[in-house]
Amino acid sequence: MSRLSVVSLIICSTAFVFCSPSAGAHDGHEHSREIQIVEVVGLLDPIEIDYINLQLDNAQRNWALAIVLQINSPGGAADQQAIEDLIENMEGSLVPVGAWIGQSGATARGAAAHLVDAADYSGIAPGSKIGDFDDFERSNKSATNQVENTLRRGEEAVAAGLVDVMAPTLGEFLLAMEDAALIEKISTELERADGLIQRSVADDVRVTFNKLSLLDQLFHTAASPAVAYLLLLVGMSMLLLDFFTGGIGVAGGVGCGSLLLACYGLGVLDVRLWALLVLIVAMFGFAIDLQTGVPRFWTVFGVSCLIIGSFQLFGSHSLSWLTLLGGIGLTLAFVLSGMPALVRTRYGTSTLGREWMIGQMATASTDLAPEGIVVFEQAQWRARVNRLTPLKEGDSARIVGLEGLVLEVEPEEGGAIDYREMRTQPASEVGVSEQETHE
Repeated sequence: MSRLSVVSLIICSTAFVFCSPSAGAHDGHEHSREIQIVEVVGLLDPIEIDYINLQLDNAQRNWALAIVLQINSPGGAADQQAIEDLIENMEGSLVPVGAWIGQSGATARGAAAHLVDAADYSGIAPGSKIGDFDDFERSNKSATNQVENTLRRGEEAVAAGLVDVMAPTLGEFLLAMEDAALIEKISTELERADGLIQRSVADDVRVTFNKLSLLDQLFHTAASPAVAYLLLLVGMSMLLLDFFTGGIGVAGGVGCGSLLLACYGLGVLDVRLWALLVLIVAMFGFAIDLQTGVPRFWTVFGVSCLIIGSFQLFGSHSLSWLTLLGGIGLTLAFVLSGMPALVRTRYGTSTLGREWMIGQMATASTDLAPEGIVVFEQAQWRARVNRLTPLKEGDSARIVGLEGLVLEVEPEEGGAIDYREMRTQPASEVGVSEQETHE
């Protein structure tokens, strides 16, 4: 092959490479007319972080015009390395990355604020907030290092250099990205009746909104501090109810499902283990007094543990007062009022076969005048004296009835006369009965 042929071949090959569609795409000239919007709502847990990384990869693979994170997040719930990897992925993206804090009232705090910081272009809606950078060690913009650890709103955040532009709507933010020359022309202009020009996103630009799948949304929601806390209380309460009513029923199924979701959420969040143990001990305290049927020391102990554990459960995360009051109040109402009523109804049915207890002997653990505690087969029961005949501690008592978890008892000998029965007896028999009683 001659030298001229070799040179011609090299020239043709080079021209083919530079003129091919794939080369043009990698130079950014063959972008698809698509802008991907990714909603970032709630704490940045591993599920949310993996989802954002996936959408970044898809946007680069499809050569989208841009990818925009619509952020409303109170911070991070994943290890710092995972969040740093996400930020590096954003900074190294081959397509422009925008971050818009909206709608109005949205928040970007901590790790979420650093996502805004790492974006190529950022905006904020009026009434939205950004700040609390100090709870995350990384910072991209020099202006961030000079901002105190506070939340800034709207124009104040723009003036402080935390975001680039104020944008009331997502559409206006996309047009601002066009004006900043980050994406090619995407707008159309229309002259209004008053002579002003109105701009809007062109019809040939496809704006897609991306959310987590339903299953991922379920686990992502469970990683919220308020939801994880309430699921924990519901799960333990339902299992406690199922334990006392016997068998594995609906309460047991609901309790197991709630606890599984709560375990995932608590495993992701910053939880104090000792406070979690205190909440578990509180349920054991309630269980002891539910067995005896009398709210005593263990009930007070359980209430104290429930309050302490609830207020100290999370470290870097916080619970609202409404969540705390609702969780503590509803748990106490259920355990101290609702659950005894449900157990009483369950035990009041004839299907439990507890008639064998009638006629058995128990021992008074406290004075019964007329209520107290008796011991039957090494278990404590709440008891009420039949016919108001008092019993002293240590006296033998015969079980004559059962109402829910409360035993009806009478002295082994010398029980008082039921005057309702006296009305149906002849006078002579009444006299004999009274004489036997005095003897």
